[in-house]
Amino acid sequence: MASLVAKVKEKAVESLSHVEKPSCELSDLDFKDVSRKNVTMAGIVSVHNPYDHDLPIVTITYKIFSNNREIGSGQLTDPGDIKANDKTRIELPTTVPYDFLWNLMKDVGADWDIDYRFEVGIQFKLPIVGKFTIPLNHTGTMKLPTLSDIF
Repeated sequence: MASLVAKVKEKAVESLSHVEKPSCELSDLDFKDVSRKNVTMAGIVSVHNPYDHDLPIVTITYKIFSNNREIGSGQLTDPGDIKANDKTRIELPTTVPYDFLWNLMKDVGADWDIDYRFEVGIQFKLPIVGKFTIPLNHTGTMKLPTLSDIF
């Protein structure tokens, strides 16, 4: 009996390994809003749903790092569903106070930009499979706003 259960389990895992899974792509991080107190940055995640039914997203967590220091983070709980057989774009905003950016100024140098790493985890809930997380990482360079951008 135990060998029968093991064979059924093995066959189920083999069948599920060939099933197409949702895919995600992380776009560049960019400035969304600049105020006198802080900067709001936003990254865009494009999620492709290969299934014939809507796919619920449970949670999206994200962190932004610069010079191995976390400068912002956030979490979207229940951001909605990804439409069936479609690609959906989701904006991930985070607010960074200027005082933290000033601490990074010695790293900025003469080119007036910040090198960053953007880490995102998108947790889905699939029928039969259950919850699973797709991790994403993106590195890039962000230009800092000039005085004319602020005022």
